[in-house]
Amino acid sequence: MFVKKGTILSGMRPTGALHLGNYFGALENWVKLQNDYDCYFFVADWHALTTGYEDTTQIKNNINDLVIDWISAGLDPDKCNIFLQSSIREHAELHLLFSMTTPLSWLLRCPTYKDQLNQLKDKNITTYGFLGYPCLQASDILIYKAGFVPVGEDQLPHLELTREIARRFNHIFSEVFPEPEAILTKAKVLPGIDGRKMSKSYDNTIALSDSPQDVINKVKLMVTDPARIRKDDPGHPDVCTVFSFHKVFNEGEVAEIEEMCKGGKIGCVQCKKNLANKMTEYLEPIYERRQEVLKKPDLIKEIIHKGNENARKVAQKTMEDVRRAMKIDYM
Repeated sequence: MFVKKGTILSGMRPTGALHLGNYFGALENWVKLQNDYDCYFFVADWHALTTGYEDTTQIKNNINDLVIDWISAGLDPDKCNIFLQSSIREHAELHLLFSMTTPLSWLLRCPTYKDQLNQLKDKNITTYGFLGYPCLQASDILIYKAGFVPVGEDQLPHLELTREIARRFNHIFSEVFPEPEAILTKAKVLPGIDGRKMSKSYDNTIALSDSPQDVINKVKLMVTDPARIRKDDPGHPDVCTVFSFHKVFNEGEVAEIEEMCKGGKIGCVQCKKNLANKMTEYLEPIYERRQEVLKKPDLIKEIIHKGNENARKVAQKTMEDVRRAMKIDYM
């Protein structure tokens, strides 16, 4: 019998439709990991409140859409646990207890704290919830005693803070939590269709929910080499958004396309048509799975309900261990 390698925990905030940057940055890796690990993937709706507490009107719809994106991308609820953070109240209890033991200086030195305060000046996020979100993040991971967390290199300092919180708890009380290790995700980087970073705020994304025709239309809008005016002008693929996408969706022809572009032997229109064909072919299974999911209006609710039940059993057991270790299991 196949034994899985350990427990993995990861999540995403329900802030809108996922795009190709999200897919290649995390979701593609999750789909692979579910075959080898005991995976818990959660919709981080409480985390969404840390920067978006003033307007919660879209969270409910975003939760549903996010899970549709996950299933469309290939997550299988028979292979992994998909659940809603706020449905597992034990996350909040462990967060509270961690907030009692985590030094304030650890939170203030978190690398994204001051950075996001500067980037999100239009939002009032000088709140306890925003400062203390690493404690909530630690509780998300540790309540499942996850041994592994898939992260990019830029997120390693966040995971190290979770390890420190676990280490401190174990030192003060007793050994309850593992110190989770990183599974580094080598993400394929894609720009937005305008050449900037792909971001919903720039309105330059290709969404997982886009139809094949939507994808074709967006490829037509992609920014190419601005110095190339005529078809036979020598091109500069290193500054072309279309070429960046070819490197991900059309690896077998990249060298040939680069040579033809530099030699002025292929026009931008033809190059875009080639890319659009490769992209729609690659994304077709995702789109087809989405259409099947949309035919079953109760499916997402059933998937989350099942995942909630599985997650709750583990979280409740962990909290029994925590209360016993802290000697606060009074009744």
